[in-house]
Amino acid sequence: MTLTELSPWLLGAWAVVMLPSLALVLHDLRRHNSHLMPLMQVVWALTVFYSGPLGLLIYWRTGRKSIPDDGDWRRAFRSVAHCYSGCGMGEIVGVTLAVGLLALGNAWTAAITFAFAYLFGFALTVGPEIQGGTAPRTAVMDALKAETPSIVMMELVAISVDLLLAGDAGMGDALFWLSLVVSLTCGLLAAWPVNYWLIRRGVKEGMMDPRMTDHHGHGHDAHEQHGQAAQG
Repeated sequence: MTLTELSPWLLGAWAVVMLPSLALVLHDLRRHNSHLMPLMQVVWALTVFYSGPLGLLIYWRTGRKSIPDDGDWRRAFRSVAHCYSGCGMGEIVGVTLAVGLLALGNAWTAAITFAFAYLFGFALTVGPEIQGGTAPRTAVMDALKAETPSIVMMELVAISVDLLLAGDAGMGDALFWLSLVVSLTCGLLAAWPVNYWLIRRGVKEGMMDPRMTDHHGHGHDAHEQHGQAAQG
C-alpha cells in the first residue's frame, strides 16, 4: 500500500493516541498545575495537540511543578514548546490558506506558511512581554534576537517535510493532514538544539521554572517567562 492509501488509517491511529494525551494534559493542568500562568497552560495544550504523546512527555518531564530540577535542557524544551505553540498555529493557517483556498504551488505555499508561522510565533513572544511591562522597542528587539533562529530552524524543517510528504494532496485528503502532523513534530525536534544553544550562550533565558510560579503576580511572571537575556 502507498502512503496515500495508508494515510486515513495512520491519521485515525494518530487521533487515537493524541486525544487521550490531550485529555491527560488538560486534567493535569487543572488538578495539579493550575498555578502555571494561563499562557503556558495554552502552550502545553497546543503542544500536545500538535505532537500527541511526544508533547505530553515533554510537558511531563519539563513543564510540571514536580520536576526534580531545572537544567538547561528542560528550559530549552519549555522554550521550544512556547515557540512551537505559536508557529504551529501559524503553519496550520498558512498551509491551509495557501493549499486549501488559493491552490498555490510549492514555492508560494512555503513562503506564505513561513510568513504566518513567523508572525504567530513572534506575536506570542512580543505581546506578553509588552503586557508584562517591557517597552515595545525592547520587546521587539529581544524577540528578533532570541526567537528568530528557533523559528527559522523549526519552519525550514517543518515546511520541507510537509511539502515532501504531502505532494499534491489537497485539504480533502487524509495525507494532507497526516503530513502536517508529522512535519510539525519534526520542526519541534529540530528547534530544540537551537533553543538549548541559545540558552547556554545567554541569548535567551528560557521559560520560568514551573516550581517558581504561583497564582500571583502574573504580570511579573509574564515578563519573566518571556524576557530574554540582554547579552548575546
